[in-house]
Amino acid sequence: MFDLPLPIQPTADARGVPPLFRSGDTDPDHPFALTLSRRAPAELMSGQAAPLVLARFATLAEAMQGAIDHAERIAPDAAPQLLAILDRDERLVLAGVASDCAVAWCYPVMSATEARGVVTEASQLRAQAGRAAAWGEPDLAQRLRHRADLLDGRLVDPLWRAFAARALQVAA
Repeated sequence: MFDLPLPIQPTADARGVPPLFRSGDTDPDHPFALTLSRRAPAELMSGQAAPLVLARFATLAEAMQGAIDHAERIAPDAAPQLLAILDRDERLVLAGVASDCAVAWCYPVMSATEARGVVTEASQLRAQAGRAAAWGEPDLAQRLRHRADLLDGRLVDPLWRAFAARALQVAA
């Protein structure tokens, strides 16, 4: 899906301090939350893998621009970060990978059939990652898990699928 030139590392180590946004962007009444995935093993095992909310926005366009602003503040040699935009009910609206001053958005699935295929492929990649880790190949396992996470980023809530796809067309 994406061929990223940078090494994939857990976002917890490369995250650093979240960027500063305008003070109005923290308003809890805004419907769109820009979040950063927390996938470090310690966070997963402790149950604290909930995404870190970087900022809240009134519109999807503002949230997408906030993601780009966040990407511009990432150091050029830092690992890519998985970002997600969630609505006020914490449904996935759009996801993407921020790196090298840009965001590569994951194109949303458009049907339940396509979603099942994506879930199947992501599950297979995670199984392969488990085998790679057991064989002593941690780098390969990490790349496979990252690829599975990117596929999961396509699993936009059915309510938002057409809207997110149109937003990506307009943004392009």
